[in-house]
Amino acid sequence: MSHATHLSDSLDQANQPDAPALDTLALVALARDAGMLVILDGQIGRERYESVTGSIATLARFAQALQQSALKAA
Repeated sequence: MSHATHLSDSLDQANQPDAPALDTLALVALARDAGMLVILDGQIGRERYESVTGSIATLARFAQALQQSALKAA
């Protein structure tokens, strides 16, 4: 099963002023490094539409990498 994601540069930060900026390129890189398949479904201007898919094991690796990344940033 895959999940399509709409990634934009703004990421609706105007709606969430206290939310930290999300580095979507780093997030996609973590997913790839964990073994997930990332597919660029389309791009309109600066807006990218990507799908990420993988097994439960790759999801677990991604979650672990994301936790480690968050700890390093703190």
